[in-house]
Amino acid sequence: MGVNLASLLTYAATWFPDRPAVTWGAETITYRQLDDRVVALDRWLRAQDVGRDSRVAVYMDNRPEFLVAMFGTWRSGAALVPCNARLTTEELSFLVADSETAVVITDELHEATARAAAGGATVCVAGPELHAILGTEDSGVTEAASGPADVEPDDLAWLFYTSGTTGQPKGAMLSHATLTFVTVSWLADLTPLDETDVTLHAAPLSHGAGFHALAATARAAHQVIPQSASFEPGHVLELIRGHGVTNTWMVPTQIVMLTEAAPADPDLPSLRYVVYGGAPMTPAATERAIRRFGPIFVQLYGQGETPMTATVLRREDHRPELFGSAGRARPGVEVAIEGTDGAHLPPGEVGEVVVRGAPVMSAYWRRPDATAEALRGGWLHTGDLGRLTDDGMLYLLDRTKDMIISGGSNVYAVEVEQVLSVHPDVGDVAVIGVPDDVWGEVVVAVVVPAGGGHLDVTALEQHCRVSLAGYKIPRRWVEVENLPRNAYGKVVKRDLRSRLDATV
Repeated sequence: MGVNLASLLTYAATWFPDRPAVTWGAETITYRQLDDRVVALDRWLRAQDVGRDSRVAVYMDNRPEFLVAMFGTWRSGAALVPCNARLTTEELSFLVADSETAVVITDELHEATARAAAGGATVCVAGPELHAILGTEDSGVTEAASGPADVEPDDLAWLFYTSGTTGQPKGAMLSHATLTFVTVSWLADLTPLDETDVTLHAAPLSHGAGFHALAATARAAHQVIPQSASFEPGHVLELIRGHGVTNTWMVPTQIVMLTEAAPADPDLPSLRYVVYGGAPMTPAATERAIRRFGPIFVQLYGQGETPMTATVLRREDHRPELFGSAGRARPGVEVAIEGTDGAHLPPGEVGEVVVRGAPVMSAYWRRPDATAEALRGGWLHTGDLGRLTDDGMLYLLDRTKDMIISGGSNVYAVEVEQVLSVHPDVGDVAVIGVPDDVWGEVVVAVVVPAGGGHLDVTALEQHCRVSLAGYKIPRRWVEVENLPRNAYGKVVKRDLRSRLDATV
């Protein structure tokens, strides 16, 4: 038998029962109280015949009940299906049906959508219904409860559905053993924690913050959850200062917003680690953030198929000459660059980034053809284009499906975006290719002007000529108020192309 992830909480509650576990607004619960609620939910789930061959979907905003649902699901032996709270009825219905979810745990704000999407699944609401199941007092139920269900190391723990930017989402199967490795790796490489640390969950627990929560729980750190479902940088700065937050995980968009909102001297002496990933952060934005907050940033690279665990750019490596790099391979993980013929390429050559090691998913849920394609040769094929330097630094260039081929030459959108991002008139930018009868594709820059101004295309073209070959310079410029991003901060270039198609 293997180690059930729920034991991370069991041990934390045993060793530090009276330490604060979760704060949400004015409410703080201890690790003993959190464990009591998890045990109560576990008992209820087992009464619904939920166990090792079951899935439990969680569809709610960040709140303490999300953590209760996570660990209660694992304690029963079932697998977790985290669903972003911004999903529509149609999107949620697909995930629930595809995973054959037995129970959907939601909150009162999202109850109507959950019930409409549930099909035959039982719906449990984090209002009076869930409170009645969990109880609100420290009742000592752990004394009479059995321990976490026995699981095998390869048992499914987390069914992580991809964002579905191309086609229907696929469920990456992450086992108890995989997530145990991810947790230990997080503590070793990203945020070394103990029971005196304070973790802020500013991003969705259904994604990267959920893995951060595993690491924080394993070390009995105090976890602070903002009450607002939207990211409010001013409030986040207050929480960091007021609770003495030492570490957090954010997507680059949030870091940019925090940098813009913070005063010249933000006075955050406790904050030591800000981990970021999920989307690229431009060198210009990285430099501004370090000037404002100091050398506290740690970049990770990974995907749902290898959750948050492929490469790391440490705090010490956040130097100007390495801005734009995704860092080096994490211990226990191999990263290589593969050519179109399947052979691994030498340093400096551009190809597809491939990864293998303990954090890689076992398969896609009931998608044997997609699994065989993604894991061919024993390596996870990420779909990202990149190159490695002689000393093992990884640089990401683009998605394989997003690479622009103009006049027979390859143009990597990230390279053009990084050059444009340092211009003072550019607030945000995305680069895409659009079909062209002559060139095959032409490079298009979609720009959000800084400070509410307007684009000076001539100045931007001159700026590009300093760093880019002529074929890489955008031939078309589009001014917009904002870029379409998904819940994890990634620009949805499919939506950008649709916008441009509609204007032609």
